[in-house]
Amino acid sequence: MDALQPASDMELTGAVFHHAVRVLRLQPGDRLVLFDGSGREFDAELQVIQRHSARVRLDSGRACHRESPLSITLWQGISRGERMDYALQKAVELGVSTIVPVLAGRSQGGRGERLEKRLKHWQGVVIAACEQCGRTILPALLDPLNLAEALHKPPAGTRLLLDPTASAGLREYPPPTDATLTLLIGPEGGLGEAEIHAAREAGFRGVRLGPRVLRTETATAAALSAIQTLWGDLG
Repeated sequence: MDALQPASDMELTGAVFHHAVRVLRLQPGDRLVLFDGSGREFDAELQVIQRHSARVRLDSGRACHRESPLSITLWQGISRGERMDYALQKAVELGVSTIVPVLAGRSQGGRGERLEKRLKHWQGVVIAACEQCGRTILPALLDPLNLAEALHKPPAGTRLLLDPTASAGLREYPPPTDATLTLLIGPEGGLGEAEIHAAREAGFRGVRLGPRVLRTETATAAALSAIQTLWGDLG
């Protein structure tokens, strides 16, 4: 996203234009708030609406802090279509700082050029989720990683793996001592036994959310909600 400049005019196009004019039905003279992903937001006034764009006038910007004190990196197993979109959307709303789409054995959704196209789509999902929830800093969306390769260089800090067969729940673990946590969630169908074993060998500790097996997109929202309630800024 381009940096916004105070006391300047700018054009709204694409998804931002559509949301402001087609969804919110703003009219010239209406006020709105814009952000550029750097931690600042700007009051603005809609001035002119054209067929595919609109012009707004920016006021002075202000710094906003709505980020979680817990730095969460989400390794999200790639799933099909709307399931992946939902998982990413809720991850942004629940305060993750970094998202890594992970290609696991049961991942669905293609490779190569198709995956590159999906990555661009996911970036749009992340931006739209920030707009909806008021975050002014965009979470980093990294290039997809092959799980087997990623586990050869495990991340620093606390590492948790959602595993419905695990014996421990989140309450049985202490809070991350450095406020840094990586959460690995499998795709549709979950992670295979060999993948779970490899993750544990790489320092990921298994946790279960309860007695029921959740869909991957539900598990993402539930786990992040519980983590933020226990150690972050929810509740």
